[in-house]
Amino acid sequence: MLVFAGVDPSGGAGIAADIVAIAAQGAHALPVITALTVQDNDRVFGVEAVAPELLRRQAQALIDKVTIHAVKIGIPGSAANAAVIAQLIAQLRLAQPTLPVVLDPVLASGHGDVLNRDDAVLALAPLLPLITVIIPNGPEAVALGGEAHLRAQGCEHVLVTGGHGAGDEIINRWSGADGGEREWRWPRLPGQFHGSGCTLASAIAARLALGQPLAQALDLAQAYCHTALSKAYAIAPGQLIPQR
Repeated sequence: MLVFAGVDPSGGAGIAADIVAIAAQGAHALPVITALTVQDNDRVFGVEAVAPELLRRQAQALIDKVTIHAVKIGIPGSAANAAVIAQLIAQLRLAQPTLPVVLDPVLASGHGDVLNRDDAVLALAPLLPLITVIIPNGPEAVALGGEAHLRAQGCEHVLVTGGHGAGDEIINRWSGADGGEREWRWPRLPGQFHGSGCTLASAIAARLALGQPLAQALDLAQAYCHTALSKAYAIAPGQLIPQR
C-alpha cells in the first residue's frame, strides 16, 4: 500500500510509525516522503516540504511497478504536495475505482506546532473528495467543519477519535455517507502518546488493503491501536511511543 507521510526523527510518528503499524497488520508499506521535520517525541521545531515534483516521482515509480491496494495519507507538507497526491489518487482510481484511501488529517502536533508549510485546512481541500475514511481527532474535526461538512466534501466515512476529550473512556464515533453511525468505547490510558493517530490510520488502511470490510477493519485496527498504546514505552521524558 502507498503511504504519504513526513519523516519524524524520533521514530514515534510519521512514516516510521506507519511502516511498523502496517507491517503488524500483515501488509507492506510503500513509503513516499512528503516532508522532513525537526522534532522530538514532544515538539516540532521545523518542517521542510519535499518538492512537489520529487514527491510525484517517488510515487510514480512505485505506481508504475507495484499494484496498489490502498493509500494512507499523513501530512502532505504543503498545498502543492496535497494537489499532487490528489492527482495521483485520481490516476489510480481510473483503473481501481474503489481503491481505499485513508486520511489522517494532522493539522498540528499535540502541542499545536505547525506541520504544514501552508494553511493545513486549505491544503487538505483537494484530497477530501477522494477520501474513503478520514480519521480526525475532536479538535481536527471541528477545524475541518464537522462530520456533516466532511461528508458533504466527499469523505465517505468519518471516524472522530476521542483521545482529546475528558473522562475515563475514550469514545470514537463513526458516521458514514449512507447515514450509518457507530461508536466504540475504550478505557482511557494514563500518559500522552506520540503517533497514536498515525498508528490507527495506518492500521485501518492496511486492513482495507488486505480486503477486509470496513466494519471489520475499524474494529481490528482500533483494538490493535489500543493494545499498542497500553504497552507504550518512553525514549525520553514526555510523550510515550506506542509499542506497534
